[in-house]
Amino acid sequence: MSDAPQVKGNRLDPWLDNYAARAHGLRASETRSLFAVASRPEVVSLAGGMPNLKDLPLDELAEATARMIRKDGGRALQYGNGQGLPALREWIPQVMMLEGIDADPDDVVVTTGSQQAVDILTELFIDPGDVVLAEAPTYVGSLSIFATYQADVQQVEIDADGVVPEALEERIIRLEREGRRVKFFYCLPNFHNPAGVSLSAERRPRVVEICRRHRILIVEDNPYGLLGFEGQTHTALKTIAPDDVVYLSSFSKIFAPGYRVGWAVAPPAVREKMKLASEAAILCPSSVGQYSIAMYLDTFDWRGQIGEFRGMYRERRDAMVAALDEFMPMCSWNVPDGGFYVWVRLPEGLDAKDMLPRAVTNLVAYVSGTAFYAGGRAGHDHMRLSFCYPEPVEIREGVRRLSRVVGRDLELLELFGPTRSRPTRGITAPAPDQI
Repeated sequence: MSDAPQVKGNRLDPWLDNYAARAHGLRASETRSLFAVASRPEVVSLAGGMPNLKDLPLDELAEATARMIRKDGGRALQYGNGQGLPALREWIPQVMMLEGIDADPDDVVVTTGSQQAVDILTELFIDPGDVVLAEAPTYVGSLSIFATYQADVQQVEIDADGVVPEALEERIIRLEREGRRVKFFYCLPNFHNPAGVSLSAERRPRVVEICRRHRILIVEDNPYGLLGFEGQTHTALKTIAPDDVVYLSSFSKIFAPGYRVGWAVAPPAVREKMKLASEAAILCPSSVGQYSIAMYLDTFDWRGQIGEFRGMYRERRDAMVAALDEFMPMCSWNVPDGGFYVWVRLPEGLDAKDMLPRAVTNLVAYVSGTAFYAGGRAGHDHMRLSFCYPEPVEIREGVRRLSRVVGRDLELLELFGPTRSRPTRGITAPAPDQI
């Protein structure tokens, strides 16, 4: 009999049987899986939501950062406060005031990007099988978090005016009748990712009233709220119901994502639990990142910079819509008035996920609509096109390349029927490590 140890699991992962149950649900998101191919210089990426940082005053930022390190480096490079740097928490309410939000610095919890705030809240509120309500579609990064904590994500219809209140309440009542408890409603009410729409002023108090009546916490994720192309902002749900909403935002879109600094404004009891959970996970958010952003807010014309970003993204939005009008009239789409994204509906019978390898072969990338639905159960008829990073000339070229793929798939549809029954002979997909 062999004395060799018996290895459980399988030959690729001998620890397979040791993982927690939630680890088996971990999957790379469809957006992350595109990064390798989208970063190739010959590919026009209409996929990633990367902010365009070319207009930032990088030389002046470098000099100011060096002065900050010389002055405060001993503290900026040290461990910090678990709730966040007090000087930064004093600044954050001033940023939120641009949207009419009145907040106290003591209610702010600084996080490693707003995505960590979503993770903390899910950890605090969700046991396996608990229900999270979200819009349909919704942000893919949050879907990944909900899946990790084994939440049952129930998605609610949205239209051009945001989430439909009647659909929201109907879903809540049905779940209550089934004995299911909804732990929170996660939403992106402003310049939605991926749909680009904003919740209308008329619907906002209705959504708050429905959730309040059913005792459902609202998680309001608002990274794009200051990027209305005409400078417009919307009334925050947090303003309507301070005690029923946890408000999240980030410096990633209005300054730079590399610092990984976001924040949450929560009712006092939730704030304290968020602080404890954050300390348990990361001890404290990046001190040098917080010092850098506090320095930026204190030293630079950040309000003017946000205004420049609005104009630059509006120009790119216009380039995207013009290219779609020129090259893809067979599709339909929204025209967003802020944010980063156009949500495109394909002609009936086409499948965005199936089409993606052929798009990559034609040197253009996008995100399939399936990424924005729990389990990829819907969204095959949509694609998200991002206009934030490419230059206008690149946007036009990317849409032109994409139109050839859509046109070819329409021809195949006429010949062979729906995508999933179509022969794939002669269609080259990228290698697995390229997607």
